[in-house]
Amino acid sequence: MSIKSFAAKIFARRIQRKINTWAQNPIETQDKVFKKLIDAAQYTSFGNDHHFDKIRTYEDFATHVPVRDYEALRPYVDRVVAGESDVLWPGKPLYFAKTSGTTSGAKYIPLTKDSMGTHPDTARNAILSYIAETGNTTFVNGKMIFLQGSPEVAEKNGIKVGRLSGIVAHYVPNYLQKNRLPSWETNCIEDWETKVDAIVEETIDQNMSIISGIPSWVQMYFEKLKEKSGKPVGELFKNFNLFIYGGVNYEPYRAKFENLIGRKVDSIELYPASEGFFAFQDKQGAKGMLLQLDNGIFYEFIKADEFFTEKPERITLKDVRVGINYVMIISTTAGLWGYNLGDTVQFTSISPFRVVVSGRIKHFISAFGEHVIGKEVEQAMKEAMAGTSISINEFTVAPQITPDNGLPYHEWFIEFEKTPEAGSEMTAFAKALDQSLQSQNSYYFDLIKGKVLQPLKVTIVPQGGFQEYMKSIGKLGGQNKLPRLSNDRKIADALPVL
Repeated sequence: MSIKSFAAKIFARRIQRKINTWAQNPIETQDKVFKKLIDAAQYTSFGNDHHFDKIRTYEDFATHVPVRDYEALRPYVDRVVAGESDVLWPGKPLYFAKTSGTTSGAKYIPLTKDSMGTHPDTARNAILSYIAETGNTTFVNGKMIFLQGSPEVAEKNGIKVGRLSGIVAHYVPNYLQKNRLPSWETNCIEDWETKVDAIVEETIDQNMSIISGIPSWVQMYFEKLKEKSGKPVGELFKNFNLFIYGGVNYEPYRAKFENLIGRKVDSIELYPASEGFFAFQDKQGAKGMLLQLDNGIFYEFIKADEFFTEKPERITLKDVRVGINYVMIISTTAGLWGYNLGDTVQFTSISPFRVVVSGRIKHFISAFGEHVIGKEVEQAMKEAMAGTSISINEFTVAPQITPDNGLPYHEWFIEFEKTPEAGSEMTAFAKALDQSLQSQNSYYFDLIKGKVLQPLKVTIVPQGGFQEYMKSIGKLGGQNKLPRLSNDRKIADALPVL
């Protein structure tokens, strides 16, 4: 065992004890976070406007601080962007993570001195939890890669601006820097296809042991590696044994990945966002990710099916239940208060608190009141592919409200790696998708049985079609993700189809 491996095991045990402390005392931990947040921001503009000096309890907070999305918080953010201090959080942010807004152009998410360190620390904790559980440290001596956006940053009124993944690249610990690929120069390449080609050249003859990124873009990297080398990725990188991912559900990609790699590798799921690092997979056999409770984020939850009512009930961790679809609301050391992140989550466990990301509150299909969510279509895809040789590259779902003939239906746009044979195999696959969706969603079941909708239809997207679409809208690669479903046909009508 190398010195680095030995040290990693000792460090992992120490960090695991710290994680256990807050995970086993979740309500107390969140109460402390809540108090620190209110105390720290009491004299900010936001704190003054919302009477933080009078807030003693969570009920006080819910009374004085409404739930807001980015647009509603924007008047405060704009003041921070303009260079004003002590607006949402004491002082000025270190960075703005710049993201694409769907309704307002660019969004500037503040990253403060107090919030910034939680991003690399939580990623570290995920890896150390894996080491503590499995004892596997073989990967610490190899090379690691994270497929990410450019680390280059600009400046706006004295505050650095960049993509979150690029900003976090500046915080990789020194002891990992010499193991990290690709080079800084390659990471700064803006064009994604050019960048992936350069990454292939830099890594193809290296001892890669950890590979991480959003599955859809890692898949492109793996395909190019296999094309250039003529070997499965697992044979090319004999010591590659840990895949770290986040952003989307891995299950629809798992079969394709195992084919590209040529063997199974362990994986760790993360739940990062520009607004905070919320959860990580702490156990290989457990369903869901451990909610990070001590990193300066206070959590609230609203049932998704009540979210758009006039006065939806806001609850904290002590009142959540397993299996309910919740909109997650956060208040953070970055100065986001009662902030609607837009994500929906379901708890898989409350001892400890583990979650899965079930979708986006704005990404659903409810053209007929069915309210189908991302988790349901991904589960349907997983079940339909089980026991078959079918594998996919990507998919999205949209309603077809005005078909040329017959009843409306849900249209599944699928790019297959291995396409079902026309006729009985394709029919069986589509039927399996539909039956799974009916079993998960009672509203959809009723619409099918009541002959308001006909069963779903599958439309085949040609190889590379989704990449072509993402490129056409300027969102190829990096941290960009294809919406799993839409309540309109904006994406559907832009896709190439067979």
